[in-house]
Amino acid sequence: MIQTAEFIRSCTAAEQFPRERIPEIAFVGRSNVGKSSAINALANRHGLAKVGKVPGKTQTINFFKVAINDPVVPFFYLVDLPGYGYAKVPKSVKERWRTMIEEYFSTRELLKGVVVLLDLRANQSLDARLLQWLATWSLPIVLVATKADKIGRSQRPALLRRARETVDIGASAFLWFSARTHEGKRELLKTIKNVLIRPA
Repeated sequence: MIQTAEFIRSCTAAEQFPRERIPEIAFVGRSNVGKSSAINALANRHGLAKVGKVPGKTQTINFFKVAINDPVVPFFYLVDLPGYGYAKVPKSVKERWRTMIEEYFSTRELLKGVVVLLDLRANQSLDARLLQWLATWSLPIVLVATKADKIGRSQRPALLRRARETVDIGASAFLWFSARTHEGKRELLKTIKNVLIRPA
């Protein structure tokens, strides 16, 4: 479904955000959740989003322009937001990230939805706080459990039950995803497309 994907720019403030009026989908998740790998897998572009060996590498808001085979929404911005929850990032940097992300959500009129990436093997308390905050924006949420290739299918129901004790999954779409095996790729692309064409 994705025809092309290209990096547009990295931003640290609202005045740097692209002005082209096309719909956007934001990707967000805790540090080391596999966000950059997921973006690269979706786009079939190794190295499109930089994969860091050190958590917290993404310190800017990165815009990628994606072309899809759809007459209604031929293009959209995939927006990679900084990861959260990495303890070794200085407090001043965390505050800057928070301000930057709040600016993003408050200024992007064409933001259509948010893909939240989760590692269900980790503690979900930070993810729960993020989802509570996202609820204030009344946007469609797509929950994606990453690194599915490392989780046996027999383990998944128990992990999902445990996550539900902390995270309000509610009516959000939920998918398993693996950047390595591409499990869930087709389903995630279809879900993103549905969010993009959803009436406001």
